[in-house]
Amino acid sequence: MAGRRAGLADLRGSRLLSGAAPDALRAALAAEALELGFDCVGITAPVVSPERTAAFERFLASGQHGDMDWLAREPARRTDPRTLWREVRSVIMLGVNYGPDEDPRAILAQRSRAAISVYARGDDYHDVIKKNLKSLARWLVAQAGGEVKVFVDTAAVMEKPLAEAAGLGWQGKHTNLVSSGFGSWLFLGAIYTTLDLPPDAPEQDHCGSCRACLDSCPTAAFPAPYSLDARRCISYLTIENKGPIPHEFRQALGNRIYGCDDCLAACPWNKFAQAGREAKLAARDALRAPSLAELAALDDAAFRALFTKSPVKRIGRDRFLRNVLIAIGNSGDVALLPAAERLTADPNPLVRGAAAWALGQLLDPASFAQRATGALATEADDIVRAEWQTRC
Repeated sequence: MAGRRAGLADLRGSRLLSGAAPDALRAALAAEALELGFDCVGITAPVVSPERTAAFERFLASGQHGDMDWLAREPARRTDPRTLWREVRSVIMLGVNYGPDEDPRAILAQRSRAAISVYARGDDYHDVIKKNLKSLARWLVAQAGGEVKVFVDTAAVMEKPLAEAAGLGWQGKHTNLVSSGFGSWLFLGAIYTTLDLPPDAPEQDHCGSCRACLDSCPTAAFPAPYSLDARRCISYLTIENKGPIPHEFRQALGNRIYGCDDCLAACPWNKFAQAGREAKLAARDALRAPSLAELAALDDAAFRALFTKSPVKRIGRDRFLRNVLIAIGNSGDVALLPAAERLTADPNPLVRGAAAWALGQLLDPASFAQRATGALATEADDIVRAEWQTRC
């Protein structure tokens, strides 16, 4: 469907397609989706396969979702789309390519600069895609009737299993969707509709014996192929985790301050990937390789200004600086010592604790011990005090 663009202008121009043959409606839908900026589209029944349902239940039962409590809340709403909306008859799954124009792992060698996940370097995909989803949904209702609901990672929708069932790709061993045409770089959106649309064939798994994604993970977050322990995932640790970064993972974070692309970028199917065409999702120059020193100097207002319209803004300045300070500690760059030193006096204990750890990585033991003695004389927070005492 994604490639059926030419020769369909007459269908898009029809006043009403409610009486058209299902294939004609589907072709017109695909053409309209492409015009609105989507790169692939497929249709499936509102059903999550028993295999994907069982995998999700194992994920929750093992506690691998960590503090993401919303995933465990009413799990049946995720595994059965009809529980979310009883009237749904078909699910239209759409993908937007956000492929980078460079290897996102290259920044990892620039230890004094920050690595931000590809998806977060431009405007928030939720806002960009939802606007286009609503436009496509309005077009569908105008052409064929029915009722619709649209979702972009904002409700109890299992987008990846549904996208797999709709033929957009398959869930790889890293649990993310892989596309034969776009590699690992697809944002997903869904339109639930009361229309009874003919489904597309599901995509088959093409991972074979490959382990590239699994072996690339810096924190060994995959206990087995097709299984993710989110509690070990850098994306979870830097975004969803609200407390200090666990000590066992800090060095593995390197200079990754928001998310991680390693398992995505390692996938061999990316040889077919191409740079995304949606300008609003493209990386802003200021977020490609920002200086850790400059990021550490951000107050709340400057943080909000830099990350306006960006998904980074949702974690807030304090968690963001926690991540920046871990990267500073991993940098090996003593020129960043003043930045870490200044943040040991930050009002927020999460920031102060990370600053203490950063100093412990950059200072020699004697200098750190002397600095810790002074800090412990006034520090009241137990978690921050523990950071100062780690090397004493």
